[in-house]
Amino acid sequence: MGILKPKLHKNDIVTVITGKDRGKSGKILKIIPKKGAAVVEKINFIKRHSRPTQKMPQGGILEKEAPLPLSKLKLICNKCSEVTTVKFQASGQSGDFVRICKKCKEMLD
Repeated sequence: MGILKPKLHKNDIVTVITGKDRGKSGKILKIIPKKGAAVVEKINFIKRHSRPTQKMPQGGILEKEAPLPLSKLKLICNKCSEVTTVKFQASGQSGDFVRICKKCKEMLD
């Protein structure tokens, strides 16, 4: 099974469709294509216990965002502000593929 090109990109606004954070939305901070996951701002927080080090003499419990599977995320269109799926379409003479919102038919890129 090869690595597929994700339909979601960095800085896209997405909403979570399943899991403990269902209904929350945020901006994608990082895409991890090999895992098929994305890190979304202020969603899927985990706690990590860290020992005191020279950099962090206090140590303690850190909260950070963990990756979410791409299958749990849906894109929110910039134009129509609705949860949508993405389709690819060739643009003009250049033949480059651009992402299109399936609801309002506007380009997302």
